[in-house]
Amino acid sequence: MGSILIIEDDPFLGPGLVRFMEKQEYCAHLEKRGARVLKNLGDLIASFDLFVLDLMLPDIPGEEILKRTKIIAPEKPVIVLTAKVELKNKEECFTKGADDYLVKPFEIRELLLRIQALLRRSGLTNLVRIGDACLNVRNGTLTRDNKEHVLSRRSLALLRCLLENRGRVVSKEEIMRVVWNDTVVTEESIRTYIKELRKILPEDSIKTFKGRGYLLN
Repeated sequence: MGSILIIEDDPFLGPGLVRFMEKQEYCAHLEKRGARVLKNLGDLIASFDLFVLDLMLPDIPGEEILKRTKIIAPEKPVIVLTAKVELKNKEECFTKGADDYLVKPFEIRELLLRIQALLRRSGLTNLVRIGDACLNVRNGTLTRDNKEHVLSRRSLALLRCLLENRGRVVSKEEIMRVVWNDTVVTEESIRTYIKELRKILPEDSIKTFKGRGYLLN
């Protein structure tokens, strides 16, 4: 689905947005302090597909985060989320590169629609959610229960094959074509990689259909 960084210091709104986005199968992370965001801005830009940014942070103005983000990565989608309703505030943010501007209070479903539209438009997807695990499809790391697992090249290729066909049974022949480049491998070899993925994925993420193949929920 995608990964979202929520920069919001409100003790109720911030965690609430994270929970809501996770229910929509996004990988969501909360940052409450602007200084921490700026300190790690390069890594955060590389790790997340979209930023949801509050302007009135307790330490650093959100406008400064917006400005620096767009200097480093002008293509990174940023939705401003703020109580500032004046036209001059909107003008300043759009001038600095904001992709959208939503005034508090707001309907959370509207925020979701705007996020979906921006992610579709940008075509950016770094992280994919699989149950309570997050997979970074670019560097092959899977995070679950605060533990990071680095997938082998073949394991990542197999998991990506299942992800691209999520909800559909993928045959052994198709897996061999995509993951092994049509090299004939034994069923046992495929089962070995499936077993390794099951060790780190949520329970029942991968289902076996005897004689047919595998399905990722």
